[in-house]
Parts: sequence; C-alpha cells; structure tokens
Amino acid sequence: MRQIVLDTETTGLSAENGDRIIEIGCVELIGRKLTGNNKHFYLNPERDSHEDALKVHGISNEFLQDKPKFPAIADELLAYLEGAEVIIHNAPFDISFLDKELELMGRVSIRNCVAKVTDSLMMAKELYPGKRNSLDALCDRLDVDNSGRTLHGALLDAELLADVYINLTRGQNSLVMDLGGSTQDGGAAVVMDLRGFDLPLLLANDQEIAAHESLLADIDKSSKGKTVWRELADA
Repeated sequence: MRQIVLDTETTGLSAENGDRIIEIGCVELIGRKLTGNNKHFYLNPERDSHEDALKVHGISNEFLQDKPKFPAIADELLAYLEGAEVIIHNAPFDISFLDKELELMGRVSIRNCVAKVTDSLMMAKELYPGKRNSLDALCDRLDVDNSGRTLHGALLDAELLADVYINLTRGQNSLVMDLGGSTQDGGAAVVMDLRGFDLPLLLANDQEIAAHESLLADIDKSSKGKTVWRELADA
C-alpha cells in the first residue's frame, strides 16, 4: 500500500472557529522507501494568521495573498491521497482542518478518499508512555537529524515524520554476534547496524505453505479441534 506522510500549517488552532490551512506538505513512501513523489502547496486562507501561529510557522500574511485557495488544489490533493494510508502526527488536528476545507466546498470527509489514517503521535505514546512525543522529541530519541528545523514547515515536517515513522516501526535495529566467546574471554562482540541494509521481505512458497497447513492439521487433530486458531475462527 502507498503511504503518504502529511503535515499542515494553519492560521490558528481551531478549524471550527474559522482558522484555515495555509500550507500542506506530503511525502510518498512505497515499500517504506521515499519515492520523491511529493506534494507541496501554499494556500491563501482568506484571513490573517494569529500572532502565536506566525511565531510557529513564520509564513507571513503578505506571502500568502497571491497563493491559490484550497478549492483550486483540492482535486489534485485528493487524487494524490486516494487509496493511500495517510500518516499524520496528531492526526485529529490535521484531519479536522482538511475536513473543514472540504465541508466548505460541499465535499465529504477526507477519510472517504484514503484507505487508512495512522496517527504517529498515538503510536509514539504507546511506545514511550509518559515521555515527550513531539516531533522534535522523537527526532532526538530516534536519531533523526532535525537541525534544519528552526520553524515549522509542512513539507520539512512531513519529511522528518517519514523518517520518524520508519524508525518507530522498524523493530530491531541491530544484530549482535558473539564471535569466539565474550569480550572478557578475549573474544569479539560485533554489533551490526541493520539500518543501512535493505532487508527483503521473504514470503513462503507454495510448498512451505502446504507443509505449514499440514502441520496445523496434525496439531488440530491431536488436540481434537481445541486449537486457539479454530476457536478464533469459530468466534
């Protein structure tokens, strides 16, 4: 499945109270690899940004005056997102703004266009309960270089989030091999960093699948149909 990492910048914090989107940044992942097929829009929100929002994104009201309005890019954006899993940090915030823009056009929720919405903030909270899980905090924790991030920008933040997401979902990052005993005995412990390798996904062939099914059938027969997978299938 295509995955699109998406971020927005807005005039303020509340779509329901009239705040609008001023920037959308999207990066595409296929097979957990960046493809370079990105989308980036600046938008005229038809209103000024709040002072606090300006301090966050630094995008002036004057800069946005000649930019397209959301309806002008809506079809291009929806076609790009169609059928993809969309990954967003604090997804309810961005989705609320996208849905409000679509509602103003008489369109349905963006969830009707995409296959799935994944909230990377919720994933991080499950992995690191009780810790800070902002994008900057996760970059520091997962060794993602965010040195170029002085202000929030939708495309840069989407690119950083893509790296964060890959690290959040990578699993094991290193392989430790003990060669000739422990280091205390004069042996060598070698640590291999797996992040630099393109690890293939190996699928079972027909013969292996048949052997697996035969083994499950034997176990099922021995337990007289009391195996867990049978109980779940019948539930």
